[in-house]
Amino acid sequence: MSIYKINNTKILIRGAGDIASGIAYRLFISGFKVIMTETEHPTSIRRKVCFSEAIYDGEKEIEGVKAIFSKDPEMALLAAEEGKIPVLIDPELKYLTYIKPLALVDAIVAKKNLGTKMEMADIVIGVGPGFEAGKDCHAVIETKRGHNLGKVIYCGSAEDNTGVPGEIMGYAQERVLYAPASGKIKVLKDIGSLVKTGEIVAVIGNVEVKARINGVLRGVIRDGFEVYEGLKIGDVDPTGIVENCYTISDKARAVGGGVLEAILFFMNQIIKN
Repeated sequence: MSIYKINNTKILIRGAGDIASGIAYRLFISGFKVIMTETEHPTSIRRKVCFSEAIYDGEKEIEGVKAIFSKDPEMALLAAEEGKIPVLIDPELKYLTYIKPLALVDAIVAKKNLGTKMEMADIVIGVGPGFEAGKDCHAVIETKRGHNLGKVIYCGSAEDNTGVPGEIMGYAQERVLYAPASGKIKVLKDIGSLVKTGEIVAVIGNVEVKARINGVLRGVIRDGFEVYEGLKIGDVDPTGIVENCYTISDKARAVGGGVLEAILFFMNQIIKN
């Protein structure tokens, strides 16, 4: 098989949240043509670093890389040729056969497989728990914070989801804001705001959502969104470093590096065969 030209190789990523966006950034910077898919109404929390925001605003730029909303696969391929990351509304991957990517990366991070299969592309990568390398994908990337974060798993699965967020400065569950009720949310504090314990961040109907620790509001769901009780709607970073709200996280970069490694590994295997 002829040697691939990276700048002519298409990678399709399912999901365009913060982890998927970190992956997209690393692949794009490395020279790949990246195309992303999302739902019609993404519920991204770290919106300042999520390419999914292009669906609402038409475009989204993260660390100098621009994504644009594309209404159809033709527009998406054109945008990719023009040096941008297109974001399509295509949660069921109905455009997969039209786009014909070399690699498919499932970065929805739903903690379960939502339909990704190994035969969907020459290289299929699952991000996080819910996938088994060798069964429904060629490789799995570890997403749990710790020694193995970003590790490429060529046989087996990532660590199971514990339901407990990764610890930062001794805080885990306390960092996350969950909807205490169902209804339309009114956001009172925007991303980048410094908040204190007990401070009201948003209201859902007449129910207040309060910060549980001091820190910076690193992420919060869009104002006016219909939420359900128990939905993750925000994230407080106890470090209080405001600049971190606007750049890709260490976790997303590490996972993105794992995806890049896996794609290059399998490209080399294809070339050898």
